[in-house]
Formats: sequence, structure tokens, C-alpha cells
Amino acid sequence: MAKPFFRLQKFLRRIQFLLFFLTAAYLMAGSLLLLQRSRLVIQQGTRGTSSIQVSPVSDMVIGVGILDTRTMQNPRLSSKLLVDMDVLHDPTSDQRYGPRWLMSRNSELRQLRRRWFHRFINEQEPMQATGSKVTQHTGENKGTYIGCFSDDSREKTLKGAVFYDLRKMTVSHCQEACAERAYTYAGLEYGAECYCGNKLPVTIARQEECNNECKGEKGSICGGVNRLSVYRVEELRAGTKRRRNVIYRGCFRAPENLTVTFSASLIQSNLTVEMCSEFCSKKEFPLAVIGGPECYCGYPTMHFTLHDSVDRLFCSRLQNTSSMAEVPREENYYRVYQTPVQDTRCTDRKFLTTKSKVFVALSSFPGAGNTWARHLIEHATGYYTGSYYFDGTLYNKGFKGEKDHWRSRRTICVKTHESGKREIEMFDSAILLIRNPYKSLMAEFNRKCAGHLGYATDRNWKSKEWPDFVNSYASWWASHVLDWLKYGKHLFVIHYEDLKQNLIPKLKEMVEFLNMMVTEDRLLCVENNRDGNFKRSGARQKDFEPFTQEMKDLINSYILTVDEALKRRNLTGLPREYVPR
Repeated sequence: MAKPFFRLQKFLRRIQFLLFFLTAAYLMAGSLLLLQRSRLVIQQGTRGTSSIQVSPVSDMVIGVGILDTRTMQNPRLSSKLLVDMDVLHDPTSDQRYGPRWLMSRNSELRQLRRRWFHRFINEQEPMQATGSKVTQHTGENKGTYIGCFSDDSREKTLKGAVFYDLRKMTVSHCQEACAERAYTYAGLEYGAECYCGNKLPVTIARQEECNNECKGEKGSICGGVNRLSVYRVEELRAGTKRRRNVIYRGCFRAPENLTVTFSASLIQSNLTVEMCSEFCSKKEFPLAVIGGPECYCGYPTMHFTLHDSVDRLFCSRLQNTSSMAEVPREENYYRVYQTPVQDTRCTDRKFLTTKSKVFVALSSFPGAGNTWARHLIEHATGYYTGSYYFDGTLYNKGFKGEKDHWRSRRTICVKTHESGKREIEMFDSAILLIRNPYKSLMAEFNRKCAGHLGYATDRNWKSKEWPDFVNSYASWWASHVLDWLKYGKHLFVIHYEDLKQNLIPKLKEMVEFLNMMVTEDRLLCVENNRDGNFKRSGARQKDFEPFTQEMKDLINSYILTVDEALKRRNLTGLPREYVPR
């Protein structure tokens, strides 16, 4: 009896010791955790107090609509943050618009921008992935399958328009895109590339060689490696638009030698614009030139640049003329129309065969037209541009340099929005693209809310996010230019508005700065494709004005600061239109 009792007593003592040990460990752990939290709070409070003169926010995104999650969960901190931001951007503060203040904020803004860019890209990826699932089986194939054909990578078989979509390419998507541009055949390759043309490929390949599944449609075949799955494009459903409308380019004097200038011609009585456009589209020419019963097809060239249009009354006299012989030779004028066919003389692009010796940046504030400038440079030079960031949307649109490492030196220049001393001095030279801050802020806010080609909603503009966005991004617009003027080694400054107004001369200057040679015909091709696929539609009213007077006062002060800095560097100041009248 005593032996079992002794064992029970021994067991209970062990339990007591174990409970005591666990309790002590628990208390020690709790004490350490409490001390660590107290120390962290003290450190954060110290940092916040010491840096309040420069910026009231150290680890949060200022005014771009994205805040640290811990801050958003605490309403007291959120309200305090907004109050501090109002104080930060108070126009009455001393030296709040000077170069020193702007540049002192720049290092913090760079960190905030990086976080915003990474979060924006991460948010875009799931959206694109979701979109691909939605559109997998939305369309029905409207064309007749012809077969599998070989495609020479150096000399494309289908030489018309080209489209890429690495997430959502389907047979229907390719066929509809080609149909809208008046092409007869649609060819798919590598599961994601779409080519259009009006001439059937010559070399037939084995059917099993077209074995790549469409990226956006499981079970469908979209060509293979150097293999095209070719379809004959048929009419769209009843009531659906067959193709884009032809665009009137103007009335022009006839070139000296019509047969040399234009590659195809048609003479027919009662000739109409539709008949001539259809004829030129089938011949794969972007221009349809009409004069009386004569129709010519071709491209803009040095003999026919489309730079000197005349009053359309000169062409109206020929519109109802049955014979051109009735009109004197010196009075020959022609109406010129843009057909749905894409000018493909400048669409071929590639990476540099050898690494570039000069590391060139294409720097701009977001919303200043960097993507458009890249489109112009790539088509003018024939080489891809790179990017400091990876944007899958742009890669899908044909900017293949997006996935190339930005320091590979295989691209002709590298897009960047960075503006710190270290980031700038990494480049040997730079093209600095500057745009009206009012337009830039609106463009970037549109992109932030609705992507590269969309528009923010009225709800976005009326939300608290818009004034916060202006407060922080307006100072970034100024500090970006000031930093590049200070730290840039070899700088070429170009204004977006000048590039829009004088495209060919300014593009020539950009190409020369990149130490590249380009033919006049290729430049004219770029001008013919100047907008590419990156122009927003006219859905937003031109007189739309989201800026309050307080916002204008803030932005105008930054404009004056940047204008003075440019002039101190003996550069052309900002255009007068930057400041609202």
C-alpha cells in the first residue's frame, strides 16, 4: 500500500515542477514580447518626431491612394495622416516649392513609388489571369481553317498587321482583329501571336507541327514554332461592322510620276471611296489615292509625304469627273484615304546583336508619354526598348523588351521613372521627356484606375484619392526633372507637346541622340502609325476639368520652379501652355 502511494506522490511532485516551469517560461516570454513592443513604439515615435520637418510619413505611400495596411486599420492614425499631408502641402509653408525642398523629398518619394509600382503590377496580374478565364470560350470561330503552313522568321509569310496576347489569344480573337482591318487570312503562331495578310502562305507543313495550344482557349491550336495555323476570315455576324472606316487624310497635289510613286492602280468608271479602299486593302497598302476614275495604292514616301495638304475644294472639282483628260495636268489633285491595313514597313523589331556601349535612359514622369515615345523609337530604329519595371500588359502589346533584364544592354534605351542620384548616375546618358503636369497627372491617374487605355470613373475623380494623388505626385513631377538636371551626365530634353506637333523633326533628333541611322521612308512609316495601339479613345470630354484652384496654385508653383531650373542649364524653358490662362 505504501509503495503505490509513494509513486503517486512522486508523480504529483513532477507535475508541480512541470507546471511551475511552464508558468515561468510563459511569464518570461510575455515580458520579452512586451519589452520588444515598447522599444519598437519608442523608436517609431522618435523617427516620426525627427523626420516631421521633411515629411510626416516615413513608411507609407503619400497621396497615391495606397497606405500601409496597419495605418488603414487604425482610424486615428489615418485621420492624423491626412491632416499631416494637408500641412505638408500648405502653400503658405516656407520654401515648400523650392528645389531643395523638392529634392529632399525625392528619396522618400522614390521608395513610395517603388511600392506603388510593385503593388500595381501585382494587382494587374490576377486581373489579367481572371480575364483570360472569362474570355476563353466567349467567341465562336468565324473563319474556315486552311491548314498548317511554314513561316520564315526572317521574312514573315503574312506581312499585314501583327498582334500579341500571351494570356488571352484565341482563334476568334485573331480572326476578328484581322477582319476589322480588311485582311483575308489570319494566322496564329506560338500560341499567342496573330498575323494578318491577304496572300496565302506557299509552303505547307504537316498538321502535327502546329501543336501549340492557344493561350486563352484550351483545346484550340494556335500554330507552333515557325508554323502558322491559317484561317480564311469570313464575314462577321449580321449587324456587325465588317471593318474600320477609312480615314480621310486630305487633298494633295499629284506627284510627278504616279506609276513610280504608287505600286498598284485601278481605273474604273463611277469609282467610289469604298471601291478604291477595298482594292488597296486587298493589295495590302495603307493608302488609297483617288482622282476621278483613277485609284492608286501605296505608302507615304519622300515623293508623297502627305505633309502639304491643300484645300479640299481642289479635289472636289475632280470628284464627279468621268475622265481625267478633261483636267489640265498642272491641276491634278487627289483625295487620300487611310485604309484599314497597317503600314508594316517599320514594324519589324529586334534586340541589339551586341551589347550597347552607351547605357541610355528614357526618363519621364509617369503619364508623360513614355510608352508612346518607346513606340516611336522602336519603330524608327527597329530595335526594342527596355524597362526598369516589368509590365505584362505592355509585353503582351509587343514591347518584348519588358521581360529582358533592364541592365542587359540588349535594348536601345531603358524606360525609367526613377530620379535618385544613384539611379540616375547608373546611366551614361538619357532622354528626358517632359509633359504638361496637368495632362501628366490626369493620364497617370487614368492609368492607375483603368489601365493604359482606360479612363477613371467620375467616382474616382470625386473621391479623396484624387486630391491626395495631386498633392504628392505634383511634387514628384517637379523633383523628377530637377534631379535629372542635377545628376544627369549627358541629357537630351524633349517636350511631349513638341514631339506631338513636330513628330518627324523631333524624332530625328531623338534617333540621332541614340546614335542610330534611319531612312526617311521608315520615319514616314512611323508617322503613318504614330498612335500605334496606345492612344486612349475620345470618350473623356476635352473640357473635363478635375483641378480645383488650390491644386492649380500648387502645380503652377512647381511649373515656375522647373522652368527656372531648365533656363539655368541654358535649355529651353517650359512651353507657355503649361500654366493655365
